Amino acid sequence: MILRAVLGFAVAVLCCCLLAIPATTQPLLPQQDPEDERRLGLWFDQAISVGLPESRSLEFEFHQRLDEGASNLFEYFFQGGMAFRLRPWLAILPIYRYQRYPGDPTTSYENRLLLNLTFNTTLGRWRPILRTLTEGRFPQNRIASARLRLRPGIEYTLPLRMARPPVVVVNNEFFIVLGANSFASGSDFTQNRFQAGIRLPITNSFAIRPYYLLQSVHPPTGWDGNGVIGLSLAFKF
Repeated sequence: MILRAVLGFAVAVLCCCLLAIPATTQPLLPQQDPEDERRLGLWFDQAISVGLPESRSLEFEFHQRLDEGASNLFEYFFQGGMAFRLRPWLAILPIYRYQRYPGDPTTSYENRLLLNLTFNTTLGRWRPILRTLTEGRFPQNRIASARLRLRPGIEYTLPLRMARPPVVVVNNEFFIVLGANSFASGSDFTQNRFQAGIRLPITNSFAIRPYYLLQSVHPPTGWDGNGVIGLSLAFKF
């Protein structure tokens, strides 16, 4: 019964995301996506996970992103949802996100509905992971759109004699727009993010993860790339 209810809720969120696909004949203003990085960036995020009975948890995230050499706060957002771990290898997380673009004169905020499906397994010290994220984007003064994000990755626990050894984290994320885009782009493959970092468990309930991210975006003028230095904080209760 619980499994059926969770799947029904997830399907409802997915349908809402896909309903954001607009007709391809709708006009688009020639504006680049305001979430895209400019020059060297500095990103921070804080994640809070609160465990609940029956393999569930409440998940909250806060993100702050600076660009222009880490001198300009161009984006920040909050998101939250309830995660359902239906199998040891599968987690489903419907999410709502509210996003702000402080310096954008046309689109200062955006609402999103997201459906996160995460598949993973453990092979000794290795942990392959595939995250799929379906987004329904509803930006201010723009048409709605849907986007699929695929992020295959792998984690490796270092063979150190420690109670909580560090974990190397590497992944690559592909951004694909389904139908027309809310913002001008060179193709349906609008962005790519390669990320490498190391997770340092400080306690059983707190970890930090410094990382480097290479963001490649595809505006109408062609591909462009920018580097990002990031720091993630994770809390579990």
